[in-house]
Amino acid sequence: MDTKLTLKLDKFVIEQAKEYASSQQRSLSRIIESYLKSLINRENLTDENDIKISPFVKSMSTGIKIPADLDYKSEILNHLEEKHK
Repeated sequence: MDTKLTLKLDKFVIEQAKEYASSQQRSLSRIIESYLKSLINRENLTDENDIKISPFVKSMSTGIKIPADLDYKSEILNHLEEKHK
């Protein structure tokens, strides 16, 4: 059963979202509903094993653990500085 929901959003965001919905031939309500469902489903996944990963993607794993606090921008800058010495 559908129920009405009122949201207050930035006018520009609404306009852009409506254009996107139109280009996808879907209603904005259905797009928002799909997005919220994806959030709910993601929250309900309690075990990493619940997520299905294709064998191809698994084969790409390097086994390297990336620190959560990695500053990737400085890493890119360092790489580019070394590359262009």
